[in-house]
Amino acid sequence: MKTFLLASLALTLAASAADKIKVLIVDGQNNHDWKMTTPVLKAIMEEPGIFAVEVSTAPGGAAVEAWQPKFSDYAVVISNYNGHLWSAATQEAFEKFVSGGGGFVSVHAADNAFPEWKAYNEMIGVGGWGGRNEKSGPYLRLREGKWTFDTTPGGGGSHGSQHEFVLNNHAPAHPVMAGLPTAFMHRQDELYNRLRGPAKDVTVLASAMSPKDKGGSGEEEPLLMAIPFGKGRVFHTALGHGAEAVHCVAFAVTLQRGAEWAATGKVTQKVPADFPDDKASKARP
Repeated sequence: MKTFLLASLALTLAASAADKIKVLIVDGQNNHDWKMTTPVLKAIMEEPGIFAVEVSTAPGGAAVEAWQPKFSDYAVVISNYNGHLWSAATQEAFEKFVSGGGGFVSVHAADNAFPEWKAYNEMIGVGGWGGRNEKSGPYLRLREGKWTFDTTPGGGGSHGSQHEFVLNNHAPAHPVMAGLPTAFMHRQDELYNRLRGPAKDVTVLASAMSPKDKGGSGEEEPLLMAIPFGKGRVFHTALGHGAEAVHCVAFAVTLQRGAEWAATGKVTQKVPADFPDDKASKARP
């Protein structure tokens, strides 16, 4: 009987693991501290108990040419990467993965990556730095309650001094944002502004005012976005610069929900009781 029970428990645990959403976090190069943020991202993703998370660390410099993770083994890829361009074979495999129905999550400086890679820029919608300018595509600007294209010449990507800020929920019916407050506070972070790119079919999920007195644009800036790419889904979060930002309830919950949506097209996670309002940010334990 004991042997039977142990065997039954093993089968149950194996089935439970098989039911989890498989996640691959990609890192290895970044102008941000990926060695600090990747373990936090992994812990965040493991917290709900619905994800099985692995990390693939790309080698430094041109050695990344030989790096070829098997994206098709996963339901969603989370990028914490901003560095050397991947090989043509890896680019092709990634495009095939996402366009074929895979999920992709771009975290913070991952939207600085690959200005020369057309498909990648279509995936993230808008990005910054790397020589991006009006040739890369428009800015997204909120005008009379609607997000519009601004083709004014200028660079892509900037931020002022780090500070806490309020995120405004623009898509309360979207699975990622359903049940979240109309406005909620995020901990100290770089508030990216003047991102620009193809901006095809971008749904702005949440934005924040980039104040001029903090070195910002004086515009409402898109910071959480959903973008289709072929049959795949992309969740783009421009949040997550450093320790303060990633140890934030709002960051963690939107990342978890965004990743589940990117992988499956739905969100089953409940909004936690400690999710912040627009009065004060909340740190994760």
